[in-house]
Amino acid sequence: MKVVILAGGFGTRFSEESEYRPKPMIEIGGMPILWHIMKEYSHYGFNEFVICAGYKQQVIKEWFSDYFLYTSDVTFDLTAGNKVILHEQRSEPWKVTVVDTGLHTMTGGRIKRVAKYLGDEPFLMTYGDGVCDVDVKKLVEFHQSHGKLATLTSVIMEQQKGVLDIGGDNAVHSFREKNVGDGSPINAGYMVMEPAVLDYIGGDDNILEKDTLVKLADAGELMSYQHRGFWQCMDNRRERDMLEKMWATGNAPWKSWE
Repeated sequence: MKVVILAGGFGTRFSEESEYRPKPMIEIGGMPILWHIMKEYSHYGFNEFVICAGYKQQVIKEWFSDYFLYTSDVTFDLTAGNKVILHEQRSEPWKVTVVDTGLHTMTGGRIKRVAKYLGDEPFLMTYGDGVCDVDVKKLVEFHQSHGKLATLTSVIMEQQKGVLDIGGDNAVHSFREKNVGDGSPINAGYMVMEPAVLDYIGGDDNILEKDTLVKLADAGELMSYQHRGFWQCMDNRRERDMLEKMWATGNAPWKSWE
């Protein structure tokens, strides 16, 4: 099962650093938050990724093109025709496809643009700016148990994202944008989708949260996997600093790998 990660937006809520690189490439503990997200999926055995890039997409491509240098000791032998010798290479067993899904394409449109890389299999999807300690295998098992087209992970947080009305059977009965007074579960990403979800997505202007998920909820095809553990997005410097402190002190709940 492939993992689709949305990493193409402008990241305007983090303008201090996203002026120079896409928000998913802003670092926690010396590595991009995108890497942290991928490490979590990899811990559960999901190692094939499709990155929906856009804004400054070349930064993501260049980083992965040199990834083996970041994870290995390297000898540059200039006496032997600039020979490069890798020592103790420690890179993960990843297959990463980075796709330029456009500068102004909306979230749903980005997923539609990578459809040709997904095949006819269900796929995982999340945002490139939030970390979580959800058990991805249990999430997938839950999705497979109910037979609906899509499952999202929901959490209860003070800040509001997409607001969900979840029934006693875990079915999502409605999906709407945030309201300041809400205290409802929110969409944390970490989704599982069947290929048929792509039929609910139109063109580049499709906003996953306002268009596709609303249609799926109305059709009774959207379910919620309720997560009671850790989840945190990184929308600003304060949140980045909080995640950095957790990592530096060895108290990073999302670090499921060794």
